[in-house]
Amino acid sequence: MGQNNPEGKENVWFDIVRKVLSIPGARVNRALFLKDTLRPHLEEEVIIEAVESTPKKAGIDSKIIERVAKGSINFHVTICTSTSFAAGLPGSWWIVGTIPADITQYFFHTVVLCQKLLYLYGWPDLFDDEEINSVDEETLLKITLFLGVMMGANGANKAVAKLAEEFAKEVVKRLPKYALTKYAVYNISKQIAKWIGVKLTKETFAKQIGKAIPVLGGFISGSITFLTLRPMAKRLQKHLRNLPLHKID
Repeated sequence: MGQNNPEGKENVWFDIVRKVLSIPGARVNRALFLKDTLRPHLEEEVIIEAVESTPKKAGIDSKIIERVAKGSINFHVTICTSTSFAAGLPGSWWIVGTIPADITQYFFHTVVLCQKLLYLYGWPDLFDDEEINSVDEETLLKITLFLGVMMGANGANKAVAKLAEEFAKEVVKRLPKYALTKYAVYNISKQIAKWIGVKLTKETFAKQIGKAIPVLGGFISGSITFLTLRPMAKRLQKHLRNLPLHKID
């Protein structure tokens, strides 16, 4: 596989997503998440309505949604940064297949946090029941599209906005299979996968250099995690906040 081969870069990214989605807890149960996070703030009947429709349609105040979203972001940034620091210390660089553990846990938290934000801001379940144990190309590209927004990939915002507009009309409970093809954003997702693969290859190299420096490697790894994950989550949150699925009355 040539170094400049775009398909090779796409596969770099897909290998990571497959590994992440195989980890228990990587696929967030929308109903359970909304019930657990909203219960301290709301009555049970409001929570049930939020699960059946969306938090905004259930009449939940935007301040509560923002508070819960902020709590989810802070939780995952804190855990991910601590783990990243430990992985950056000498002797802690272990490998899962061909994928560094630090990268795997980073994207585990990114994928989980992404789903939580989507569900708070009105999106349906990303996965069908039959997709629980499958990781096909459609599944990989679904995740890629939303993470593309987090990472600032060209075209990702418009593609997600297109999906949001369609789902606001249809009021679906689950993101349908082949949704990317149906709404003409499949090719955009493919391009984003290649772009992330190239970006990831370059940034992984930089982090590996940092790990060669005793103790300082841990601070480098942890700092990169902290300084990237929070802004990425905030970028997605800001985009979701302004989409039809959240603003709908």
